[in-house]
Amino acid sequence: MAGGIFSPLGSYSELEKANCHPLVCLLCHEPYQHPCLLDCYHNFCASCLRGRASDGRLRCPLCGHPSVVRGGTGLPPVDRLLQFLVDSSADSEEDVQCANCDRCCTKAEMDTMYFCNTCGQPLCAPCREETHRARMFTCHEIVSLSKRTKDIHKKCPLHEEPYIMFSTEKKSMLCINCFRDMQGESRAHCIDIETAYMQGCQRLDQAVMAVKELQTSTREAIVLLKAMIEEVRNSASEEEAAINSLFSQMQEQLSDRKKTLLKAVQSQHEEKEKAFKEQLAHLASLLPTLQVHLVTCSAFLSSANKAEFLDLGYQLMERLQRIVKLPHRLRPAQTSKINSEYRAEFARCLEPLLMLSPRRSIVGSAGGIGPGITGTNMLPGGQCSKTLMVPSCPPASDKMSTGPMVKKPTMHRYISTKVLLAEGRETPFAEHCRNYENTYRMLQTEIQGLKDQVQELHRDLTKHHSLIKSEIMSEILQKSLQMDVQIAAHYSAVEMMRSVFEEVWEETYQRVANEQEIYEAQLHDLLQLRQENSCLSTITKQIAPYVRSIAKVKERLEPR
Repeated sequence: MAGGIFSPLGSYSELEKANCHPLVCLLCHEPYQHPCLLDCYHNFCASCLRGRASDGRLRCPLCGHPSVVRGGTGLPPVDRLLQFLVDSSADSEEDVQCANCDRCCTKAEMDTMYFCNTCGQPLCAPCREETHRARMFTCHEIVSLSKRTKDIHKKCPLHEEPYIMFSTEKKSMLCINCFRDMQGESRAHCIDIETAYMQGCQRLDQAVMAVKELQTSTREAIVLLKAMIEEVRNSASEEEAAINSLFSQMQEQLSDRKKTLLKAVQSQHEEKEKAFKEQLAHLASLLPTLQVHLVTCSAFLSSANKAEFLDLGYQLMERLQRIVKLPHRLRPAQTSKINSEYRAEFARCLEPLLMLSPRRSIVGSAGGIGPGITGTNMLPGGQCSKTLMVPSCPPASDKMSTGPMVKKPTMHRYISTKVLLAEGRETPFAEHCRNYENTYRMLQTEIQGLKDQVQELHRDLTKHHSLIKSEIMSEILQKSLQMDVQIAAHYSAVEMMRSVFEEVWEETYQRVANEQEIYEAQLHDLLQLRQENSCLSTITKQIAPYVRSIAKVKERLEPR
């Protein structure tokens, strides 16, 4: 089948679900047919890879790593090692018949079959004991059927002679003729087949150990990454919940403050409107009085003679002066601007939510994660210990029992602490975290020992129905009380550090706030300078024509 019809594996989760047999292709899910080895050390059938190469490169369907393809076939080289395993597997599935008694063995009896490399024939266990124990067969090489030597591996294909040596320089087997044709320097790197086999096994064991270490590290990295992915998912959920909660609280606060501000605006509006209406009524009543007296003055001047003027004129003038000197509110006593300072009020109502809200506490009352699972059930590596799950007991200390509940489990704290310490910053809180982790591990180990003892007692009671000494229970209870005292003391010591850390956190917050204020002021100053420079440029452009005109006039007048 052409390889182009297969789609690449979408993710490693599909690989986990797929058949991971070492001799089965991950694309066609069939035993390998001419397995090819890519540069990323992934194997696929030649038919599955055919047609996938482009411009001399072939991308791995599993990891996407590009491999250079040479030759006109468009395929990577055949994996001889995997092909050998496939052929060996196919040979093991064939029916084997004893060469002596013609007895056919089943697949279950394959492990009991033998093979004589000298005769080149398979033997069953009875025939091996009865026939090949004779003196004439003492020089025959008899091995298990799975380790039989094939003809292709016995003789040199060039000289048709049996292999007797191995070159550690060329990593190839040699017959007597190949050994004679070699130069003297190369012969020094030749050893016998048995020694080469032993050395090869030792080196293979070393390589296997290195791969096993890499496998262990890879699994640990996968566990850590899965934990980090879960942590990212939980953190995103917590952040979304916090955002929604904060937004709801902000909406409530803003809604309440909005009602208060609208009432204040309405109150100011009513007060100012009342004051302006009173002043308007006073001025409206003053205007007819002034009009009447002006008309009176005009009529008096036109109708009174000198004697009448001197008799009544000064009285009229005094009246007019008294009218002018009366306190008349001609100017508004207050501005028409209604100022509620709503921006400052809105910011002030949001300050407790945005600035002064306390951090979410990660200190727990008893290290509990959930019903029946406590913080000590979680190992530092993130693995749950297989111990007896008992409901969390209330602590002896009232202070601990009334403390805030745990919002983040032990695994979250362990990862966060590990990241904090990996940053390498020497701060009081980092030093406190190091001391805390050491003490916590010691307490965790003690609690784990008590759990193991209780689990054994519980198993003995439920399964074996054996008698248990009361002294053991007394010792466990005594140790439990001692551990409770130690945990309470450690909790109190950690709680005493709260004020110190809160002071440091407050100083950090104030420093950040000051830096933000300075930064905004710097931007404001630069914008102000830019605005002043723009005004100067505008003025210069406006007076430039007049300056040039005066300069031309001055040039004309200077010769005169």
